[in-house]
Amino acid sequence: MKKTVKNLFLLIIFFLSLPLLFNSSVRAASLKFDKTTVSVSNGGTFEIAVTVDPGSDALNSVDAYVTFDSTVIKATAVASGSLFPTVSHDESTAGRVYIAGMVNDPASSISATGTLATITFQGLKDGSAALAFDCNTSKIIKNDINASNVISCSQNGTAAMTVGSGEMAPAANTGVSELPQSGVFENVVKFAVPGMILLLVGGILKFVL
Repeated sequence: MKKTVKNLFLLIIFFLSLPLLFNSSVRAASLKFDKTTVSVSNGGTFEIAVTVDPGSDALNSVDAYVTFDSTVIKATAVASGSLFPTVSHDESTAGRVYIAGMVNDPASSISATGTLATITFQGLKDGSAALAFDCNTSKIIKNDINASNVISCSQNGTAAMTVGSGEMAPAANTGVSELPQSGVFENVVKFAVPGMILLLVGGILKFVL
């Protein structure tokens, strides 16, 4: 009798824990570049695409702030990508390019990885520079009633630029210290769920036996 009751409790706990286990594997959204290293001659130009990985979310909009050393390279043009139907940009600030993408209808959210925009840079002098995303201002907005920012700073990409004979630059500060709450919650769930299940099973078995 005790064995039957024990098996019944274990079966119930298994089915109740399935939603939590699936939620713990949710992927976070992030911004990346299509290249991680680029070499260009002094005065030469190159293109690099800004891509959006929505992770497990459906998105309504993205604000991407790309930072770089404006003494080594400069942004000369920005071409809209095909991921969002509406894309705007501003490269007038030295050392920064701002790109925004948004859907025209909230019912048509974005859930696939794609190109937000392609930036053209020109080398200004021999040296090195790093492209990064300022995660204190960049946002990836989820299609929900709260317009939640689901960007995962630790998953954002960087790219190292070499102009002329310059050496590769170390990765720039990406602002990882200021993670959104959504990323913290996902990590807590990932590690806490198995422990909670084991604790609950132990308590029930102790009561039954």
